[in-house]
Amino acid sequence: MTLPRRLLARPRLPGRSRRLPGGPRQGRRHYSLRAKLTLANVVLLAVAITAATTVSAMGMRLYLLDSVDTELMTTRDSIGRARVSMEQVDALSALVAVSRKASADPASEDADSLVQGAVFTALDDRGEPLAVAGFAPTAGQRALAAAVDDPAALVADDAPHDVHVSGAPHRVTAARLGDGTTVLLATSTESLHKVIAKALRLDFGVGGLLLALLACLTLFSVRRRMRPLEDMVETSSAIAEGDLTRRIPSSSEATLEVEQLRLALNSMLQQVESAYRTRERSAAQLRRFVGDASHELRTPLSAIRGYLQLYEKGMLTDPAERRRAWDRMNGEVDRMGHLVDELLTLARLDQHPELRLRNVDLACLVRDAAADLRAQQPERPVTVAAAGALLVHADESGLRQILGNLVSNVRTHTPADVPVRLCVARENGTVRLSVADEGPGLPEEDAARIFDRFFRAGGGAGSGLGMAIVQGVAEAHGGEVTVTTSPGDGLEVTVTLPPR
Repeated sequence: MTLPRRLLARPRLPGRSRRLPGGPRQGRRHYSLRAKLTLANVVLLAVAITAATTVSAMGMRLYLLDSVDTELMTTRDSIGRARVSMEQVDALSALVAVSRKASADPASEDADSLVQGAVFTALDDRGEPLAVAGFAPTAGQRALAAAVDDPAALVADDAPHDVHVSGAPHRVTAARLGDGTTVLLATSTESLHKVIAKALRLDFGVGGLLLALLACLTLFSVRRRMRPLEDMVETSSAIAEGDLTRRIPSSSEATLEVEQLRLALNSMLQQVESAYRTRERSAAQLRRFVGDASHELRTPLSAIRGYLQLYEKGMLTDPAERRRAWDRMNGEVDRMGHLVDELLTLARLDQHPELRLRNVDLACLVRDAAADLRAQQPERPVTVAAAGALLVHADESGLRQILGNLVSNVRTHTPADVPVRLCVARENGTVRLSVADEGPGLPEEDAARIFDRFFRAGGGAGSGLGMAIVQGVAEAHGGEVTVTTSPGDGLEVTVTLPPR
């Protein structure tokens, strides 16, 4: 089975997917959901790593600076409490210098440090560095003095400040000696910043590896999770190519939402296939119906046309021949009129007409149908099981048509001496009407087509619309018709009407 050409002419997108109608406009860039999810995860993790690294670096810097500041402030407080004078500082510095020379200390040439790791500079009233222990100010001391704009503010401040001495970062504070001399104390923080920089490089390096690992894992995971969606695309493409039986397979990797979508799509595809096959079947039935109706109407029309041509050419000179031709044409007209009436009845039933429902004594209708059959075929044994009254809420004309067609089938398709049994009964509110004969019955393939329009078993007499009308009227009442038959065992037709 193939779909219409307009469904088969859908263009194909790169890969296994197809562009469905109503999709995005051409010219726009499209990104796969896999790439978007991977990018989102990587970006989120990158933001998290950056934030965590920044907070960690800031915490490390604050902790290390706090250690440096504590050492500087301890030294400043010690100098302040000692109340030493500049002369005492000179003496102490000279002693330290002699001690360094005696120990062959390489740093003995530098006299700018009062304590280990600190730069010590004494300032005069103009802020210029002073000589200490007879040693002229070193380059470091001069650079420190030049880097501090207001030493008095440092003395009054409770926390060290950041300054750059010869291009290197330092933390500096100031103290006042007992004789009023201001001294600067500074400690380099260059090593501290180097440690922080190394930590940052390490953190970002590990973070980069984590990002790469996350990207790979996300691509792999999303690929597995997206497999059900790819199956949906493949199934849609197969259906567009005409395979209406394809369904979306189940996947062990599917999430709850994807599984719900799969079930909904499979249900929709089942409905689409059912509707398409129903349409195809209806179209085939319509074509067959039109062909059969044309054939059935052509036969009486051909007969009537033939007799009219004979009459027109003067070939019906004998009064008896004219009478026979006239009777034959009237018979064909009656046949054609009966066929047209049955077609109109079927057309009305297809439109689901509103029935004229009222209480009808079905048992009385069965007895009337049996009486009509006895009058038409006195030699046929007719048995009726319809004693008393059996009221049903139904359309009386429709019930009479059911009985008339069933009895007509028996009269037409069975020998005149074959017994017939008409029965009507109510069971738990459901009414069952049956007409059974003991005739030749039908083979299984004919029984399966008994309700098809214009079907005549064995090419027998009749229009082939009687059973279709019986089924249509029963379904209009909400009931159904069943047939029980086999070759040599007769035929029983049962009409079931629901309780009302």
